[in-house]
Amino acid sequence: MSRKVGMISLGCPKNQIDAEIMLKKLTDADYILVQEADKADVVIVNTCGFIEDSKKESIDAILEMVDYKDDSLLGKIVVTGCLAQRYADEIFAEIPEVDAVVGIGANDDIVAVCDALFESNEPYSAFPEKENLPIEGGRILTTPEYTAYLKIAEGCSNCCSYCAIPSIRGAFRSRAMESIIDEAKMLCEKGVKELILVAQDTTKYGEDIYGRLALPELLGELNKIDGLQWIRLLYCYPDKITDELIEAIAENEKVCHYIDMPMQHADGEILKAMNRKGDKKSLLALVEKIRARIPDVILRTTFITGFPGETDEAFTTLSEFVNEARLDRVGCFAYSREEGTPAYDFDNQVDPEVASSRAEAIMTQQYTISEEKLDACIGKTFDVLVEGYDPYTDSYYGRTYMDAPDIDNNVILTSGYRIDDGDIVPVEIFDKDEYALIGEAV
Repeated sequence: MSRKVGMISLGCPKNQIDAEIMLKKLTDADYILVQEADKADVVIVNTCGFIEDSKKESIDAILEMVDYKDDSLLGKIVVTGCLAQRYADEIFAEIPEVDAVVGIGANDDIVAVCDALFESNEPYSAFPEKENLPIEGGRILTTPEYTAYLKIAEGCSNCCSYCAIPSIRGAFRSRAMESIIDEAKMLCEKGVKELILVAQDTTKYGEDIYGRLALPELLGELNKIDGLQWIRLLYCYPDKITDELIEAIAENEKVCHYIDMPMQHADGEILKAMNRKGDKKSLLALVEKIRARIPDVILRTTFITGFPGETDEAFTTLSEFVNEARLDRVGCFAYSREEGTPAYDFDNQVDPEVASSRAEAIMTQQYTISEEKLDACIGKTFDVLVEGYDPYTDSYYGRTYMDAPDIDNNVILTSGYRIDDGDIVPVEIFDKDEYALIGEAV
């Protein structure tokens, strides 16, 4: 008899791809996917364990499944992903209702993990080498059919002092370019129009297997694929955004003029303590260089406030950078002190309330900049990838090249003709509402 399986996947798109690969393995083994936990024989909670907020979200999701199990509406609970890799003993100790906790290296054997739960009532755990985590393979997409994430590398070797990812995910390892291209072609044959390239550091792609930064070459090859319309780049480290990469983004017409590059700070001493490169001057020079070659580029970044040793002067440097750089999309987060990272033991820890207030101050600054940038879009026409229709307002919604899914802004549009989800249509912008642009299909 086929068993029913549900999946809750949390955290970043890289984790989402891991979940999609596991789902394909399970369906190939005759498991039946269900959306509702109360209809599942086993639910997999694919967790995130990067920072405190993500750990709390993952624990809450596990506890919600425990409630279903206590009410006899759910059979087994499997915990996978980064939280499982990092805190397996704690999960078993604090949430004994969980049936299995397995590391990321066990994803490749997820069918055996689930099968074992129905052969014994004993708690199950497995922690193969992290490098056993599948870096490629068949997937069941959990994104809309017109958009897909494409993982080009796994792990990280940058070893930023605040980050636990290298210890959780292992060393950086790139996929072969041929494998990436083959998967991209397959996805586009199924109707995908937008590919979003992800890795912990996409700009480092190829360095380990080809001895060079091969992302520009990869973009050129992806640009040749029929049916593909947008290629979007996430997680580009500033110190590896080379002239060659800037040129590849500018020259390949399918590559969105959108670069997500996590800067984390602008004060040189703080960046050095983070084990990152650069300072305010070098980052401003990079922003200027990119904009000079790609005038309509959208630059997105994230900052951390309250890192150990962040003085008032260091924070002022960051604040000045935000005002001078006038980046298009900004997220700012208070520092999360993570066990097992070098920064956990640093002196001069900043009061969490101070860190949070500084993050709020940066976002307040950025709000004014964002308002001005949205105002500048009024009167212009942009191609919009339509993602749905709202019958209550008789309007559609979607995204421009300026906006990544689940992260950035939306466009709300009306149309005198029918638009299907996934269509890319020209839209003239005539207003804005908070972070959304409002327009009409041309």
